[in-house]
Amino acid sequence: MTGGSRGIGRGIALRLAADGALVAVHYGSSEAAARETVETIRSSGGQALAIRAELGVVGDAAALYAAFDAGMGEFGVPPEFDILVNNAGVSGSGRITEVTEEVFDRLVAVNVRAPLFLVQHGLKRLRDGGRIINISSAATRRAFPESIGYAMTKGAVDTLTLALARQLGERGITVNAVAPGFVETDMNARRRQTPEAAAALAAYSVFNRIGRPDDIADVVAFLASDDSRWITGQYVDATGGTIL
Repeated sequence: MTGGSRGIGRGIALRLAADGALVAVHYGSSEAAARETVETIRSSGGQALAIRAELGVVGDAAALYAAFDAGMGEFGVPPEFDILVNNAGVSGSGRITEVTEEVFDRLVAVNVRAPLFLVQHGLKRLRDGGRIINISSAATRRAFPESIGYAMTKGAVDTLTLALARQLGERGITVNAVAPGFVETDMNARRRQTPEAAAALAAYSVFNRIGRPDDIADVVAFLASDDSRWITGQYVDATGGTIL
């Protein structure tokens, strides 16, 4: 899974490992966090490895799978997998009057281009009957003008999900998108620096709290399981009622 060292990604990695998966924890720059996630999994009796690749640059998919192949070789297993979670992403952009070409290009490169080519390069490794789970956002179904560029890229992820679900169904592969709302991660830490700011984010949910990584991880785990075999091409709202 991509972006597995911190936040939502770390929560997903821990949950999938607890369910018995051998988890490849991808990271871009947070090596210490990735290693800590891997050690946490291993100390609990699970299996995991850390793989590094910078996303959003030319050749990123090839580099990631080269690291994946090498890591799986160390475990003595074929370089194949059953579940691909496209979680890595960057945020930002601001309002329409604030967004810059440089920031927008970076958002597209990491949030859209990388998942597309990670799937393309990964299809020969993804077993029939497998799962692709893309992390989307509440921002594609509710207006957040302060994050217009980010919202646009996640809208592209939703479209990618639909197209892949239609094409890969013949292989028994399901493709779904999971949409978090506000979750306690580094990505939005600046927006909850005061009790008042944190309360404002919590108020978006009908449960009046900010989400936790495990709230999202549990939904991803369901979609990764055989229990979800009849669900594909869906946008799964995991926002705590934010869109309501």
